[in-house]
Amino acid sequence: MKTTNIFYVVVLMSGICLATACKKSAVNDGGNGSTNTDLQTQSDDQDQVSSEDEAITNDVNTALYSQASIAGNDAISQGSGQTTTLGTEQTNGAGQPITGIICDATIVVDKDSDPRTITITYNGQECWGHRTRQGVVVISIPANEHWADKGATVSISIQNLKITRLRDKKSITINGTKSITNQSGGLLVNLATLGTITHTIAGDLSITFDSGKQRVWSVSKQRVFSYDNGIVITTTGTHTDSLGNTNVAEWGTNRFGVGFESLISQPKVIRQDCDFQLTGGQNTILRTDKYTSVITYGLDANGNPTSCPGASGTYYFKVVVTTPAGLTYTFILPY
Repeated sequence: MKTTNIFYVVVLMSGICLATACKKSAVNDGGNGSTNTDLQTQSDDQDQVSSEDEAITNDVNTALYSQASIAGNDAISQGSGQTTTLGTEQTNGAGQPITGIICDATIVVDKDSDPRTITITYNGQECWGHRTRQGVVVISIPANEHWADKGATVSISIQNLKITRLRDKKSITINGTKSITNQSGGLLVNLATLGTITHTIAGDLSITFDSGKQRVWSVSKQRVFSYDNGIVITTTGTHTDSLGNTNVAEWGTNRFGVGFESLISQPKVIRQDCDFQLTGGQNTILRTDKYTSVITYGLDANGNPTSCPGASGTYYFKVVVTTPAGLTYTFILPY
C-alpha cells in the first residue's frame, strides 16, 4: 500500500465507533440492575464505554503516526541511493496546535521533553455525525524510544473526556490511565510486508455516567493487525480472573453497583474492506448476580453470519440474556 494511503487509513481508524444498543427485555427481578430498563442501560453502558475506549486507542495511533520522529518512520532505503519518506512530520511550529490529524481535535507536540508528549484536545465538533467529544488525552513516550520499536510503551492520561451521543444526548465522562505496548514492533505502513503487528492495552478508567454515578473499570486487551485485502484488526481479552475465566477484556462494577466482567469469547474482528465495520466476534458478560449476556456480531437480519453488508450497509448482532432462573431472552438488532 502507498504510504499516503496508509496515513489516511490510520486517520480513518480514529473515527471507528462500534455503536450498538440493546432492546428492552421482559426481565424484572427488582432493583439491582436486572429490570428491563436497567438491563438495557447496562448493555448500552458497556458498549459505549468499550467503543469509546477503542476510539481513544485509534486516536493515539493516529497521533503517533503523524510524528515520524516519534514513531520512528523517518525514511527507509530503497537502494541505488534512493530513500522514501514514510508517514509525515506534521507541525505548525513549536508548541502550536496542529489541526487536520484527528477531525474533532487538535494536537500539540513536545519533542524536547523526556518523556516526549503529544496532547490531544477534543473540541466538541460533530465531524463523525454520531457523537461529540470534549476533553484531553496526553500521550507520553520516553525520549530514547520510538513507537516502531519492539516493546515500546506509551502512557495515556485521559482527562475529563466527555462523550455525548447525539441521537439521545447520553453522555459519559472518562478519566484514567492506560498503557499501550507495541509488542511486535513495526508500524502499520509496513503491515503488508510484516504480516502482523501486535499491541497490548492495559489500564484503569474512571467512568462518570450522566446520572452522576461513578465507577472504575479495568481493561486488558490485545489487538493484532494483519493484512487481508486491507487492514484487519483482531481484538481479544488478556486477563484471567480468580475463577479461571480467560479472555477477560473489561471488568468492574456497573452503574447499579453490580460486579461484572466482559469476556471476548470469540475474537472481535474489524475489516478495512468492510468499511472498518465489526464483522464478527462475541462478548460474554458475566455478572455477580448470575445474569449472563452473550452478544454475537456480524449477522444478517435473521441472525445468521454474513459477509460484508450489501446495499443496506447494515450488520446485526444477537443478544441472548440468561436469568438466574434459567430463562432466556433473545434479540436481534442492527448496529
